[in-house]
Amino acid sequence: MSLFTSILVRTLPLMPKFLVWRVAKRYVAGNDLDAAAKTVRGLNELGAMATIDVLGEGVIDQEQALGYVEEYARVFDRIAADGLDANVSVKPTMLLLNQDEMFCRDCLDILASNARSIDNFLRIDMEDASTTDATLRIYWDLQAKHGCVGTVLQAYMRRTLDDIASLPEQRANIRLCKGIYIESRRVAWKGYETVRANFVAALEKLLTQGVYAAIATHDEYLVARACALIERLQIPRDRYEFQMLLGVDEELRDILIEQGHRIRIYVPYGQDWYQYSLRRLRENPEIAGHVARSFLGLK
Repeated sequence: MSLFTSILVRTLPLMPKFLVWRVAKRYVAGNDLDAAAKTVRGLNELGAMATIDVLGEGVIDQEQALGYVEEYARVFDRIAADGLDANVSVKPTMLLLNQDEMFCRDCLDILASNARSIDNFLRIDMEDASTTDATLRIYWDLQAKHGCVGTVLQAYMRRTLDDIASLPEQRANIRLCKGIYIESRRVAWKGYETVRANFVAALEKLLTQGVYAAIATHDEYLVARACALIERLQIPRDRYEFQMLLGVDEELRDILIEQGHRIRIYVPYGQDWYQYSLRRLRENPEIAGHVARSFLGLK
């Protein structure tokens, strides 16, 4: 990372929002559901599926959380009305998981009912280690009730292989990602290659166990290892998919589509795009540096 880019990453929160948006629009569909639907239609035309996420952080009360439930209900209605090839992803802390697990469970129960009513699917996102047990409890409960619910496991968590072993025997659907939260060594594997190795081990266990695997990575090494596992285990194309973020490595996305793999793109939208965008820029600082140089007229 260059000195310019390093300084830029540290000062991102001080940048004007309009400048952040110049980069954010690569990762965020827009401010509203119309923009998200338009983005999803474009992805569908390319041969990719989508998962729609309503952005929101710092939820502090039930009224605000219920507002997000209503927005997600509108997302499901729009998916059905427009015939979009998409499902939804929801962060449980948006629905007050850390304050009231039962309230969060009830909110997700409403959304799972919405999903089932249109033959769709609800993905409960996984957040930091403090939420893992509660998220899995809610997932097991709602999947048993509705049969159209999935969740996420993170390859850097030491517990992940055990969590795979305890998944429901029927119709389990798991997104596997590396994991991005800062965790202690006691709960998370450290080291780039170590996390990669556990990702491959976890994916093999998912596929061997008959779980529908959503392979979420932009790491070409892991994509290659996943393809090799799929071929060796003779996994049908309708029993897995690759997942990628909107705006990240579109060439790899297109290559996988051309090879006949199912691809799903994460499509976030909402008024709270700013904090999400700062995270994406910190994860991809060279992109932020490139745009800032262009804006300042530098080469």
